[in-house]
Amino acid sequence: MVDTSAHVLKVADEAWIALATLHRENPNRDGYSSKEIIGQVKAASLHSELRSGISPHVSLHNVANLPANSARYRMFYRTAGGEYRLFRPDDDFHPSRTGKMMPERAELPEQFHYLLDWYERSYCGNRASRAAQGEDDPFLKMRGVGREIWAGIDPDEFVDDLRNAW
Repeated sequence: MVDTSAHVLKVADEAWIALATLHRENPNRDGYSSKEIIGQVKAASLHSELRSGISPHVSLHNVANLPANSARYRMFYRTAGGEYRLFRPDDDFHPSRTGKMMPERAELPEQFHYLLDWYERSYCGNRASRAAQGEDDPFLKMRGVGREIWAGIDPDEFVDDLRNAW
């Protein structure tokens, strides 16, 4: 059992650690069943026994693309095949999901900080910064399209002409 006495590890974070560990150990896999994630939680032995909240966090509370219930986390993403993977900043999510995408560094035991670093640098890559800047937004990519059509036209005069034609 890992010493977590300096931290009260949240159930959501424990589930995230398990899924992140599976992704790191099996980089060619796209997703994992809830049974595999719960098995990884058991194998990690972060607590003396499996906490009852693990299963609902894996299949519901942490899942970004499901409607929020008591938790609004965006830590997992449910694939079309029913498996789970870690959420990425450019994934779609249910509008009621506004919570965190990964554990807070200060809330994790130090031996798991490498998973946060891996998640940000490798798993998400530069997606987080691109998504924050809107570079992956298909609507924002259309900025400037058709600008030549409106070149030399005063917008106020255009609107006035339309109104006068009514």
